[in-house]
Amino acid sequence: MTTPPSPEPVDVRTPARDTAAPLVRVVCVVYHPGDELDRFTTTLATASSAPVELVVVDNGTDHDVARTVVDRVGGRLVVPGTNVGYGAAANFGAAGARTPWIVVANSDIEWTPGALERLVAAGDEQPSAGALGPMLLNTDGTTYPSARALPSLRQGAGHALFARIWPGNPWTRAYHARQESTGGYLREAGWLSGACLLLRREAFEQVGGFDESYFMFFEDVDLGERLGRAGWENLYVPDVRVTHVGGTSWRERPAPMIRAHHASARQYLERRYGRWYQAPVRWALRTGLGVRERLQMRDAAG
Repeated sequence: MTTPPSPEPVDVRTPARDTAAPLVRVVCVVYHPGDELDRFTTTLATASSAPVELVVVDNGTDHDVARTVVDRVGGRLVVPGTNVGYGAAANFGAAGARTPWIVVANSDIEWTPGALERLVAAGDEQPSAGALGPMLLNTDGTTYPSARALPSLRQGAGHALFARIWPGNPWTRAYHARQESTGGYLREAGWLSGACLLLRREAFEQVGGFDESYFMFFEDVDLGERLGRAGWENLYVPDVRVTHVGGTSWRERPAPMIRAHHASARQYLERRYGRWYQAPVRWALRTGLGVRERLQMRDAAG
């Protein structure tokens, strides 16, 4: 795992009720959080009957909200001192973990009772699982596509070009083919959303954690691919469900988020097709992503 620069001193609060050794470290990455962090921790308390170790990594500059929540529920606040990005912040929070499992999650996740416990049980039953993800539900009850195939050349280009203007296009449907809204137990996926991800610590450390060169977006795609190459499975557990409120950062700062998303997409795809003879492929992908970025920026400005 990439060693991050030394953070500022951290505050540590351990609730007296947690007398048993935790099996899970929950790493929650935040940036100027609001009420959603309180909901995250309140619902996390119902997600497992066993104690968990909570680490909140605050990439922002005002830590009052994060500190208040950590002081209330117990845990650890880590302040990198600058906005290091999502993957690097998650690596900060995971560093030094001794628990067999690590959860990386957004603060806008709301847990359902027993969800984390059932997710860990699924992982214990599947020793080949390096990462497991629950079904993510939007606030209206629809399913957020959180378990997907790795983007192929044809699917990646088609999805990049047409997802916004033709949502039902065959490339986007194929890209989302692993995701279904019905129940079931375990399904293998190419990658799982980093919005709520259970990681076997052994697997996470073996592949070196998140690639910190991705500031935001696609660090979960890259991690899923590297776990698969290392022989681990990415397993979707649709009978475990959590709610992903989502969208707050996009609504407040759409233009920077759109630019960050497309920058990471270009980085991932150009690395995947990085051989000299694939230069035309890279050109086509850059063109498709550029068109989509301009369309999304126009929509955000309008």
